[in-house]
Amino acid sequence: MTRSDLPKVLVSACLLGQPVRYDGRASGHPDLLQQWQAEGRVVPLCPEVAGGLPTPRPPAEIPGGQGAQVLDGGAQVLTVTGEDVSTEFLAGAQQALALVQRHGIRVAVLKAGSPSCGNRLVYDGTFSGVKVPGEGVAAALLRRAGVQVFSELELEQAQQALAELAAGC
Repeated sequence: MTRSDLPKVLVSACLLGQPVRYDGRASGHPDLLQQWQAEGRVVPLCPEVAGGLPTPRPPAEIPGGQGAQVLDGGAQVLTVTGEDVSTEFLAGAQQALALVQRHGIRVAVLKAGSPSCGNRLVYDGTFSGVKVPGEGVAAALLRRAGVQVFSELELEQAQQALAELAAGC
């Protein structure tokens, strides 16, 4: 299999060392992600920045709901100051979906806990640090499109999913 044939993976830009988090920092740069970058497999994106939000920006959470509910119009993404940033979160999720479709991506590694990217747990909307089962807006849209969504805490599972795709399983 040539380098260009390797399955691509969408990765949260903050996990690649880019300072795009709400607080203007990066979230680290795990060795496996560096390897994937060197192999030309990584398509980076910060859905929040892609959706038009600045860096840094106020923290945001989804009060009383999850990403799927935001997609369906049943919940909002609000900043700690009460500003509705749902439009930007939805636009960023659409940007992620467009990249997935353009590059034939079937695996994503997104930032755990994020109101955009969280895939198993997200903050509960009270800005108290409490996490609840659920997923962010971009993660929910990608999962609906059939993408396998992992966090940086699940890199082994993501690597296995990519290996299965490369083997044609």
